[in-house]
Amino acid sequence: MARAALLLVLALATFAGCGSADDLAPRFFAADSPWNKPLPDTAPLDPASAALAAELERQLHAHGAWINSNEYSVPIYTVPKSQAGTSVHIDTPSDMFTGIPDATTLAQALEGIPIPPGARPAAGTDRHMVVWQPSTDTMWELWIAYRVGDGFPVRDDTPGWHASWGAKITGVSRSPGVVPSPFGATASGLPLVAGLITLEELKDGRIDHALALALPDAKAGAFVPPANRTDGTYSGPHAIPEGTRFRLPADLDVQALGLPPVARMIAAAAQRYGIVVRDRAGSVAFYAEDPTPTGNAVLRERLAGQSPAEALARFPWNRLQALAPAR
Repeated sequence: MARAALLLVLALATFAGCGSADDLAPRFFAADSPWNKPLPDTAPLDPASAALAAELERQLHAHGAWINSNEYSVPIYTVPKSQAGTSVHIDTPSDMFTGIPDATTLAQALEGIPIPPGARPAAGTDRHMVVWQPSTDTMWELWIAYRVGDGFPVRDDTPGWHASWGAKITGVSRSPGVVPSPFGATASGLPLVAGLITLEELKDGRIDHALALALPDAKAGAFVPPANRTDGTYSGPHAIPEGTRFRLPADLDVQALGLPPVARMIAAAAQRYGIVVRDRAGSVAFYAEDPTPTGNAVLRERLAGQSPAEALARFPWNRLQALAPAR
């Protein structure tokens, strides 16, 4: 009887892990990745924490705060195992181009990417796009993606899909959440979905991972883990390297701040997991999932008539601390 029960349990576990994967909610990256591992209350601070936090506030006052969603963010196209594949032509050169051998390797990795009909990259010059296939635990990310004939000014009229750079990430649920250099759709090597506020999280009112942040002035020529490269250009005093993690103090009573719902969600995640500088932007910007694939307007609903800037106006920026970089 015990053996029969064990076999039944194993059979149910196998069934749960196969076939229904397309219906599972995404859990991006490993539980112990820099994105999903909660911070200890006593996480050590960077020796320059106060100066780095002051620099972040300087940029906030100079450029404002925002939540990128309808443009300059990330549309995620979730596809079944049966989705037909295609190829992506790599346009060269580009700002992330590192040579023909790398471009050839990337094109081979992107061969068979299951881009669904009607897919569109994000609005804005980065034209980011993610294809996520839960059944194979595989993700593809593209930078400056377009399809010949969709109205985008083409650099090369080879028919089909094009991108200037990108990556294929296998074993997403076990991945550390860092794209090996020199690949990836961000200049820091941090995946597009890393730190992204998803539509499902906005619906549920809770973010269970670290947040990604873009800055107008990222430090030139330097980065810290989990970033593995940078496109920073700023050389002013106390410049913030890409990869820097900020957090709200563990003893801060976030609920007592009276923040709007979206800002409260962000603050709770910033306290438990932190905020990682991932990229550059025209403002101090968080990233929320682009609603284009689903038409889901949950961020607008959560903002309740406020702009992202208004929702973040009372966020406790002045309480942020910079953590010592991970080894």
